[in-house]
Amino acid sequence: MKLKQLSITTLAVLFSTTIFLSCTSTAEETAETPADYQISLAQWSLHNTFFGDILKSGDYEAFGRLLMTNPDSLLQGDLNPDNFPSIAKGYGINIIELVNTFYFSKANDMEYWKTFKQRCDDEGVTVGLIMCDALGNLGDADSVARNEAVMKHHAWVDIAKFLGATSIRVNAAGTGTAEEVAANAVKGLSKLGEYGASQGINIIVENHGGYSSNGEWLAGVMSEIGMENVGTLPDFGNFCIERTADGCANEYDRYKGIKELMPYAKGVSAKTNDFDADGNEAKMDYLRIMKIVKESGFKGTIGIEYEGKGLSEDEGIKATKALIEKVLAETKS
Repeated sequence: MKLKQLSITTLAVLFSTTIFLSCTSTAEETAETPADYQISLAQWSLHNTFFGDILKSGDYEAFGRLLMTNPDSLLQGDLNPDNFPSIAKGYGINIIELVNTFYFSKANDMEYWKTFKQRCDDEGVTVGLIMCDALGNLGDADSVARNEAVMKHHAWVDIAKFLGATSIRVNAAGTGTAEEVAANAVKGLSKLGEYGASQGINIIVENHGGYSSNGEWLAGVMSEIGMENVGTLPDFGNFCIERTADGCANEYDRYKGIKELMPYAKGVSAKTNDFDADGNEAKMDYLRIMKIVKESGFKGTIGIEYEGKGLSEDEGIKATKALIEKVLAETKS
């Protein structure tokens, strides 16, 4: 998934597939999915299905403006995110990860969330995580802007608590040198972490572009914060530190990065883009990655997040689910 960090003036693509801790999971255990792991569906896997063609143009500035002024107008796809619980159930998945940009107008609409929770209950589906973007930079150098970003996240912490989720996923973004952004991110994340702790919600940070895609940098931020409910969400695919029109100009070693982030992980984001003839991810060694995840001692929910173009979103979700089941079986002790 993903869009990069969103703001009124700048919107890049935020993505996210996710493994997160879910104390309220009702997923059934299968031979392919050992008791220590369950499979979830990240909503970004269906971003074209919900948004339609609007993101395909690449005009993220226009997308960002509409998100701030008329967010519901962005929902131009064939299906509505209101029905995500039943859509996930159709894949045999009982845990879902929401993305706040699909519900941007609903941040303060608890009547909507009461109805949404009932849909989840009717389907036997649990919300494990809400991915939050376009709420300001938690690593902003301006303390006023940084605190405003913290406050904007409060509503989504409250929604997560109401829905029975364990976490919200946030971004550690800002401007300045690596050292400056790290220091400011520690301040913003610590402040938000305090509110999250008061509500029983984890604040988890994804490697999501810029400095945050440097595993050593993000691990250093986590070490400095040192809070039990503030952790990481290692994404298998988001290790591009610098991107140009020609593609990624500076990419961090994904296997090194995942290993560095796993000690702080309260979830993992299992990204897929392309598959080979054998059903493996074409550019990532999923077996190697899953061994790193398991050797870290992590246990939780593996979220499907397909973001490729070769398969339809429906086919990509199914292919990712099959791949996760396969590598879990291959690494079962």
